[in-house]
Amino acid sequence: MPSTANPDTARATEIAKAYARELGFDLVGIASAEPFHEKEAITLERMRQGLMDGLPWFHRARVRRGCHPQDILPSARSIIAVAMSYYPEDAPSYDETLGGKVARYARGQDYHKVMEQRLQAFVRGLSERLERAVQARVYVDTGPMLDRAVAERAGIGWFGKSTNILTRNHGSWVFLGQVITDLELEPDKPLKKTCGQCTLCMDKCPTGAIVAPYVIDNARCISYLTIESRGPIPHSLRPLMGDRVFGCDVCQEVCPVNRKARFTREPAFRPGEHGFTALQLLPLLRITEEEFVKTFRNSPIRRAKGMGLLRNVCVALGNMGDSRAVPYLMEALGHREPLVRGHAAWALGRIGGQEAMKSLTESLLTEVNEGVREEISLALR
Repeated sequence: MPSTANPDTARATEIAKAYARELGFDLVGIASAEPFHEKEAITLERMRQGLMDGLPWFHRARVRRGCHPQDILPSARSIIAVAMSYYPEDAPSYDETLGGKVARYARGQDYHKVMEQRLQAFVRGLSERLERAVQARVYVDTGPMLDRAVAERAGIGWFGKSTNILTRNHGSWVFLGQVITDLELEPDKPLKKTCGQCTLCMDKCPTGAIVAPYVIDNARCISYLTIESRGPIPHSLRPLMGDRVFGCDVCQEVCPVNRKARFTREPAFRPGEHGFTALQLLPLLRITEEEFVKTFRNSPIRRAKGMGLLRNVCVALGNMGDSRAVPYLMEALGHREPLVRGHAAWALGRIGGQEAMKSLTESLLTEVNEGVREEISLALR
């Protein structure tokens, strides 16, 4: 039976997909620019339940705008969805200097910059190949688009119970990008795959943040606590964070789909000269804000901010319980930021010992911040 597809549409689709792969994107699919009504309703309900608390930038107006592509680009006809693997072959290394875990996505260069520049080049090159000016808006986790909803509709992958998008060959170790465009392209079909009866991600989550299949309580997620949160980490969750100082990969590490995931081909996402497999924690407690910016200028780790990273370092050291950290944490009790002083006090209380207790007792006599005084008092108990 002859195809009824518009030959111009088919040609544009073929060119767009081939060019995206040529530029290094591992997966590419096409979604229609129709509104995402179902995802909008689900997301707004999650917000109403308080499961997205702590993300002031993620508000109702943003969700509504992101679910209606033509509100972003009035001429929108299609969305080109891409994915790029970041799964590094290099294993993290830890030594006697006390290393803290960094999520795999943050071990290379900042993916926002890498992929956004690549997508901007994609739009320019596509205009040349199609011999017409392509109207487009590009997003890489930087705008209102619900990127996982687009990836699902475009057949890039399916929703896992961890809420990560799972792909056939790269598992969940992928960054997602979208190009909303005025091009009329042939849409792909969503994948007919599910997680079946598997609940490993839910069972193994250190803080129990995956409260139901496909539902995360944001305030309990270690990635939120170590990256997005700007305040004190709840006492009940600190011991559950272990030695993680930026993000968490547990739900991905236990996922069966990820067992045979292919390693990334993108040099910018490999550790080594570009990034970090682990962070040596003790020197970080003495880092200045200027040194923080310089050290992590091309890394996603900058998202935690300097004070947030030091807070995370204190928690990790407290959980490690190594007495070598005590002199460094004692110095941190004099840090200019109450957030750091409070978590340093908690860590000293966890490690214990005569030197730590003496330092806490002396700090209590001079500390003026009520929140920090409470942390010290609890640590002394």
